[in-house]
Amino acid sequence: MQPDRNTIDLDWGTVSYLTWQPTAPPVGPPVVLLHGGGVDNAWLSWGRLGASLAEAGHRVYAPDHPGYGDSPLPPWQHTQERLVAYVGEVLDALGLDEVVLGGLSLGGGLTLGHALEHPDRVRRLMLFGSYGLADHQMDGPAAKVGNALSWALVRTGAMERIMRGAGTNRRLMRMSLRDIVRNPAEFTPELFDAVLAETTRPDAFTAFGQWQRDQILPGRLRTNYAPRLGEIHQPTLIVHGTHDSGVPVARAREAAAALPDATLLVVDGAGHWVQRDRPDIVEPVVLDFLSGDQIRR
Repeated sequence: MQPDRNTIDLDWGTVSYLTWQPTAPPVGPPVVLLHGGGVDNAWLSWGRLGASLAEAGHRVYAPDHPGYGDSPLPPWQHTQERLVAYVGEVLDALGLDEVVLGGLSLGGGLTLGHALEHPDRVRRLMLFGSYGLADHQMDGPAAKVGNALSWALVRTGAMERIMRGAGTNRRLMRMSLRDIVRNPAEFTPELFDAVLAETTRPDAFTAFGQWQRDQILPGRLRTNYAPRLGEIHQPTLIVHGTHDSGVPVARAREAAAALPDATLLVVDGAGHWVQRDRPDIVEPVVLDFLSGDQIRR
């Protein structure tokens, strides 16, 4: 099923978004899905899941964040707080008073931030390889050095230059994508071509680079919602791959233990793009979760 593409005009600019209309009798509140950072957009993260949800009766929205996909860069700098505010602006513009809110990576952090600020607007949460669950990027013996190096690369602009250079190199992009989509059956030519199309946009990586400079500090991350997870009483689905190189799976397990009403799905062998990597495992659990059937794993 192909989604419809539309735009909304906010006070500061235009946001493009995808909509999947239900093909079965409508059920539940609308589902809003927020993609990740780096090389991502609404279709890349949610093209398959959005169609599956619509076939089950869910109305689904997925915006391209400002500076990603078909949404132009905004006049403001990308910070966590500004992006959380943008989520609320999009929901207001779409006239969505109560939603199921889900997000991948950066989008997971925006999901948490919005739910904490506006608990009355979120019926359920879904977190896929979510950001915002730790003080540090990396674990293990080399974490101190790795975190310091990451900060230095971001602060000097070297990280953004590296990403731009890799984005134009098919071999490097193939290697990078294979790290986050580890299932050969889902590593399709269509997906690879769509990723390359995103990396070659003139403003590719600009928005993400701004957000990294906001979030990656010397020795720590600016945003960690973990101490506040006990405030989130809505049912929350956490989906995480065991081979997620962006967010250690231990963070997902800790979050599930801290949330009052959590369902945890750990997908063995899956990478960071877990819903793209193993849709055969993830999609049935998401559908059960949305129907209210909690599956403990």
